Amino acid sequence: MSKKPITCLFLSIIWQLSPLSAQDVERLLKGSPISLSGSIAVNQIGYAASGIESRRDPYSFFASGGLTFGFYEWSFPFSFTYSNQQGTLFNRPVIQPFNQFTLSPRYRNYSAYVGYNSMTFSPYTLSGHIFVGGGAEASFQKVKAAAMYGRLRKAVSPTAERPEDVVYQRMGYGAQVAYNHNGSQVDFSFFRGKDDERSVSLENVDTVFVTPEENLAFGLSASHRFFNKWSLSASYALSALTTDTRAGRESLQSSRFYNGLGGFFTANQSTAFYDAVKLATSYLGTGYTVGFGYERVDPGYTSHGAYYFVNDLENITVNGSKVLAGGKVNVSASGGVQRDNLDNQKISTLKRFVGDASVGYTPSTHLNLSVAYSNFQTFTNIRSQFEDINQLTPFENLDTLDFTQISESLNTTVNYVLGTSEVKRQNIGFNASIQQSRDEQANLEQPTGSTFYLFSGNYSLGLVPQKMNVSVAANYNKNDAPGMVTETIGPSLSASKSLMENKANVSASLSWNQSRTNGISNGSVTSFRIGGRYLLKERHNLNLNVTTVNRSFPENEATVNTDYTELTATLGYSYSFNRSNLFSKERKAATEKPNTP
Repeated sequence: MSKKPITCLFLSIIWQLSPLSAQDVERLLKGSPISLSGSIAVNQIGYAASGIESRRDPYSFFASGGLTFGFYEWSFPFSFTYSNQQGTLFNRPVIQPFNQFTLSPRYRNYSAYVGYNSMTFSPYTLSGHIFVGGGAEASFQKVKAAAMYGRLRKAVSPTAERPEDVVYQRMGYGAQVAYNHNGSQVDFSFFRGKDDERSVSLENVDTVFVTPEENLAFGLSASHRFFNKWSLSASYALSALTTDTRAGRESLQSSRFYNGLGGFFTANQSTAFYDAVKLATSYLGTGYTVGFGYERVDPGYTSHGAYYFVNDLENITVNGSKVLAGGKVNVSASGGVQRDNLDNQKISTLKRFVGDASVGYTPSTHLNLSVAYSNFQTFTNIRSQFEDINQLTPFENLDTLDFTQISESLNTTVNYVLGTSEVKRQNIGFNASIQQSRDEQANLEQPTGSTFYLFSGNYSLGLVPQKMNVSVAANYNKNDAPGMVTETIGPSLSASKSLMENKANVSASLSWNQSRTNGISNGSVTSFRIGGRYLLKERHNLNLNVTTVNRSFPENEATVNTDYTELTATLGYSYSFNRSNLFSKERKAATEKPNTP
């Protein structure tokens, strides 16, 4: 049976699904209908310890890989991860928590997601949360649309021994629509998450520490660029969070918008509504840029589509940069203020000033210098309930309840290229960093805070004909705190060499560090690493790495620790392939032998 009628039938179906032109059909017929590419990686880790109890399993196994099947302009990527490790949830083992699979078919500007995936609509709605389910994206000339549905987390039922171990199964879905035209963009998204009350068995449990939640968040953003120099962007989000879906249906807060959603979202006595807004503008001038930003997130703002939110904050920032001396000098600076306790419900109010500046100087291709300074000043006002009750006037104890914390840092980096030739390359670098923090109360400096010093230097030598690199480095760290001074100092040496026309590589490194507290030695740590890699036929990659760490403690009566050694060996293998012309005419002609008379 000829394959051509089948191909024509398939192309006719594609013609109905997408706007294919005659040139598209001709190109598809000449191209390869099927392609296959992918990779797989397997790592085995062995561990042994002497002198202490083992801090990990003696054997670990990790495997990951991906496979992409292509059919004309369709692509079907599939990826997976597998491990023999067991995780823990509430101190109870969870079998195979890291084993995942992902299938992501694509055709032109259309994409689908099946299995374990993550999508991002907005920082305030759906932002990178992993879900098990399905999703889709479609991009057109001016419009982009996306949607998803899936399980956000699995259920965990409590036991009589541990009644606090309660996790409800959480399902979620959302959608996004974005419009872009001539530098202007408008984006709208929503996300809804809800816990399944029936997913957890509460039998024989008197107290429930976790309640089922429901959340519905909306996000709207817009941006525009004026005259290719000035840009303006704005974002607004609104989130409703019900902390207990079993509570009474009368809402303690009213929201006309959410009340008009019908059965899409029903507020009750545990429902609260939150806002978030963010504005930013910048101007790009000739050799300089200036910008301004503002962000405000209500206390308690959250979304089931994100793992973590920094809420209860207001930020105001300004920034700018300037290029000088024909591009040899770059100067940038930024500053801003941040505060919390926006609703005045906390006992303490935190205000912080943030400022930083940096200067980079590149006088030649051999020398590069940079200096950076930052200042973080935090002001805290404590509203003690005891003081509120017992003070005679509202002006008492104001000084003693105001705390100021100041953190400063200064960092300097110097890199100099000693020489570059066809025989050898040399480079030397130096870095110095000083960080200081101190506290003030009633305008008097307190005996707290610390100063941290870091100095490091390195020298590297590259022998070009031998394909070998050697580097030597030294580090010194010091933390000066009231009543205690800790220091760490030590050198390190590393070398690497390429073999067999860069198909193989071997490397080794040795480092030694000694630590002291108030001038008394705490012991030393010696680590040695050796590794090798071999590439076979540009597709098979074998690697072996062995690391040993030895911790030695001083011999004195105050020392209760004993010396110990840990050994870790990792054996890895990876394979990748790409068969993009499995059935093309060029591949068939190349494999056929010419006819001989």
